[in-house]
Amino acid sequence: MADGFFGYPFRRLFLSPPAYHEWSGSTALMDWLESPTSHIFKVNVPGFNKENIKVQVGDENILHIKGEGGKEETHEKDTVWHVAERGTRKRGFSREIELPEDVKLDQIKAQVENGVLTIVVPKDTNPKQSKVRNINITSKL
Repeated sequence: MADGFFGYPFRRLFLSPPAYHEWSGSTALMDWLESPTSHIFKVNVPGFNKENIKVQVGDENILHIKGEGGKEETHEKDTVWHVAERGTRKRGFSREIELPEDVKLDQIKAQVENGVLTIVVPKDTNPKQSKVRNINITSKL
């Protein structure tokens, strides 16, 4: 009963948000779009290239996106900083998203271009076998 009420997509709504991130100096802003055939994630990753980014799927369909490094701006010793809002030091980010159960984990694709990481997670169109099984009730055991 509890799994029925707190199952996807409500499980994370009550226990924790379905898409969350760890703050580490970078916002790594993200869009999550859904088409009839796939889920599409677009993550802002300015200054990161494909060697600096890791995308993995862990237990319970959790998509992990992690970036480390990036570009570090260097300046002469006598340079005075007045404002530093763009994160000019080495930085990183981490995002975790709970994927729905109807996805093809073995067909996930990712690409980074012009500071945007695009991850395409295809949907599984084959219906899953129901885990519910009816039990016959009789008057005698």
